[in-house]
Amino acid sequence: MEKGNNLLQPYGIVDHYRVLDEDSSKDPLELYDTLNHIKNVLQSRKYQFVNLSIGPALPIEDYDVHAWTAVLDSIFADGETLTTVAVGNEGEQDHESGNARVQVPSESVNSLAVGAADSRSKTWKRAPYSCIGPGRSPGLIKPEVIAFGGCSNEPFFVLDQSTSIATPDAGTTYASPYTLRMGMGVRAHFGNSLSMLAIKSLLVHCSEPAKKLPIHEIGWGRVAQDIDSIVICPDGEARVVYQGELTPGQYLRTPVPLPSGKIDGMVTLSATFCFACQTDPKDPGNYTRGGLDVTFRPHADNFDDDAMNPKSKRFFRRTDFDTEKELRLDAHKWETTLHRRQRFRSTTLKDPVFDVHYQVREAGKATGGDKIKYALIITLSAPKVKNLYQRIVQRYQTQLEPIVPLIEVPIRVR
Repeated sequence: MEKGNNLLQPYGIVDHYRVLDEDSSKDPLELYDTLNHIKNVLQSRKYQFVNLSIGPALPIEDYDVHAWTAVLDSIFADGETLTTVAVGNEGEQDHESGNARVQVPSESVNSLAVGAADSRSKTWKRAPYSCIGPGRSPGLIKPEVIAFGGCSNEPFFVLDQSTSIATPDAGTTYASPYTLRMGMGVRAHFGNSLSMLAIKSLLVHCSEPAKKLPIHEIGWGRVAQDIDSIVICPDGEARVVYQGELTPGQYLRTPVPLPSGKIDGMVTLSATFCFACQTDPKDPGNYTRGGLDVTFRPHADNFDDDAMNPKSKRFFRRTDFDTEKELRLDAHKWETTLHRRQRFRSTTLKDPVFDVHYQVREAGKATGGDKIKYALIITLSAPKVKNLYQRIVQRYQTQLEPIVPLIEVPIRVR
C-alpha cells in the first residue's frame, strides 16, 4: 500500500480462517488446538496456495521436529501446494543462544520459508526483527528468501478493519503473503502450464542476491519486486523450465540448452532444483526420505579414460553451515531446494547436461519409495548475445515448447 498509488489487484479469491481464540494464549509454545484447526482446513479441500503467518513462539531445534512441522510437511508432501511460512519476528533476540533462530514451522522442507527485508528500494537488508538461520539439516537454508515486510523508516501499510484507515506496521507476517502473491501472479500469467513446484522454484531462482549479506540472514535473496522480473527474459537471456515426476532409482538427463555456433563472452548459468517428498519426523537427521544426486557435465567431448559419461564438475557447492560429517555424507543431496549461479567461459561449454538420480531412504538406509514431483529452472545469460533466446528456440524447436501466457504483462513506462 503506497500513498498516491492505487491498490494492487488480487490475483485470486482468498479464504481467511480465524484459528486463534481467547484460549490460545494459554498455550503459546505449542498451540496444538490451533494446529488441529489448520490441519482440518487443509484436509477439507485442496488449496494450491497457502500462507501461514502463525506458529508456536519457539525457535527450531536441531535434534527435534516439532509437531507443527511434521504435520504440515506430511500434508504438503505431494508437491501440489505452494506454501509460504513466516520465519518469525524474534531476530533481535540473542543470536548465540539460538533464540533469534527461525521459528516453528518455518523449517518445513515442503514449504517456502520467508523472512523480511527492510525496504523495497535497491538498498536493502534483513529487517532487524526477522529471524535468522540456519535451519536444520536437511533444510539448512532458512529463510529461503526474504521479501519486504516493513521497518520503522519504511513501514508496511495495512488497512485497519475498524477504521478503514491505512496504518503502519512491520513483520514477517506481511512478507510471507507478499511472497505468495507473487507466486499467484505467476500462476495467473501462465495458468496450468507451471506446477506449484515450478512456481516455488521461480521465486527462489529469480530472487535478488546480495553478496555482502550473509546467507543465514537473507537465504537466496530478496523476492523479485514485480512480476515481469520473473516472466520476461531480457535480451541476452533465456530461461527453461523442466518439471515432472521421478521414480525411485531413476536417472534423468536434463540438457542445458545452448545455441549452435559461437557464443561471445562469458556465460552465466543459474539453476534451481525443487522437489517435495515424504518425511520421517522420528529421525531428524534423516528427515527427508527423498533426495536428488545432481551431477553437472559441462562439455560433451571431455571424458576420463574409459569413462562412459563426460567429465563432471561440481555445480551446487556446499553451504557455510555444513559440518565435516555432512560433507562426508553428501548431506546436500537431501535438501529439497538447491540453487546456484556460476560463470563459465563459453569455450568450456558444449551440450552441457545435469544428470539427476532420485534416491529414497528410511532411517538413513536406502529403500523403495513413491514417485516425487520435481522442478528445475535453468537460466542462461550471455550479455553479448542479444538474440540468445531466439537462437536457443531455433535449435531446440522440437524439444522445448514455449510457455504461452494467458494474460499480458503491462509494459511500464519509466
